[in-house]
Amino acid sequence: MLADKHILLIIGGGIAAFKALDLIRRLRERGAKVTPVLTRAGSEFVTPLSVSALAGEKLYQDLFDLTSEAEMGHIELSRAADLIVVAPATADLLAKMTAGLANDLASTLLLATDKRVLVAPSMNVHMWQHAATQRNLAQLANDGILFVGPGEGDMACGEYGPGRLAEPLEIVAAIDAALADGPLKGRHVLVTSGPTHEPIDPVRYIANRSSGAQGTAIARAVAALGADVTFVTGPADVPPPMGVRVVKVQTAAEMFKAVQDAPAADAAIFAAAVADWHVANAGESKIKKDGTGLPTLEFAENPDILATVSKMTSGRPKLVIGFAAETDNVIANATAKRKRKGCDWIVANDVSPSTGIMGGSENDVTLIMDNGSEDWPRMSKEAVATKLAAKLAEALA
Repeated sequence: MLADKHILLIIGGGIAAFKALDLIRRLRERGAKVTPVLTRAGSEFVTPLSVSALAGEKLYQDLFDLTSEAEMGHIELSRAADLIVVAPATADLLAKMTAGLANDLASTLLLATDKRVLVAPSMNVHMWQHAATQRNLAQLANDGILFVGPGEGDMACGEYGPGRLAEPLEIVAAIDAALADGPLKGRHVLVTSGPTHEPIDPVRYIANRSSGAQGTAIARAVAALGADVTFVTGPADVPPPMGVRVVKVQTAAEMFKAVQDAPAADAAIFAAAVADWHVANAGESKIKKDGTGLPTLEFAENPDILATVSKMTSGRPKLVIGFAAETDNVIANATAKRKRKGCDWIVANDVSPSTGIMGGSENDVTLIMDNGSEDWPRMSKEAVATKLAAKLAEALA
């Protein structure tokens, strides 16, 4: 997929910059042309000579290179590539992107480009978790920036947690997905996945057995067909797919807001197992067992995400697909749910404990549409996702 593709690689500052050298090698092995841009901070960790030698291309560093700028070189650089990749993307560089600053070559290229941008964040765990960084990430995702990583683990500073640069092969996979040229290229697909956790108090919550495997597989499958994917996920058991825009949430209310804040979509697939209710009187501190009796929990309905999107009068996706996880009268209940919610298709499955589907690796579904239904044989969740993605591409053609 990467043969003859042109990647503009911006290398930010940080100890993880050394991984950019391996990334360049991996990309060139796959036939890609890599044009490197090294920030001033990045040059403190890797040398211009080593980057240029591995890329086999001229290295760019200075915005005010008079020879290049006589021909508006920064504009040409920003638009000649098929994809711009920022690896590592520091907190500082992400903040510049969010604010639209253009005070060096890297930030100017990112502001002047008309191509898709994939960033691989890398920073200290506390920098990653800081409210400012999280605000920047949310804004960049809404702007259409793609993300890969970060991973979680030991850091060079001696701390542990999220913030590690994704491994080079993970970044390559994300680049593959971003450049996928398939029937969904140019389409934006919103996918929700996983369970939601509804707090009882700060240490307890109500949840369900969803692993997030099916929604994750669907996001991966539509991305493989070339779609730009926004993936809104609850606290799932499986990692999100590479090469998609990931928005992590905990509660149904947070998922509802993330869906509302997502860019306009051509199709929306609601595979998440969203809690129907939340605890209205959740404790602000841990509820104690003090011998005075059982606590009384008061429940309130959560927003109906599927129904809200299905019944939008403006900006409604062309195709809205829901899921119906049932334990009894599966087809009848799912058919009634499709009509009640107003979605175009609904994927019905039997999640009775005996099936092993909820939290398992396989699924057995019936696709219910306005013009009939299709019974699919039991297959892996990846196969279900591939089949559904193909149906989606056909419907949007």
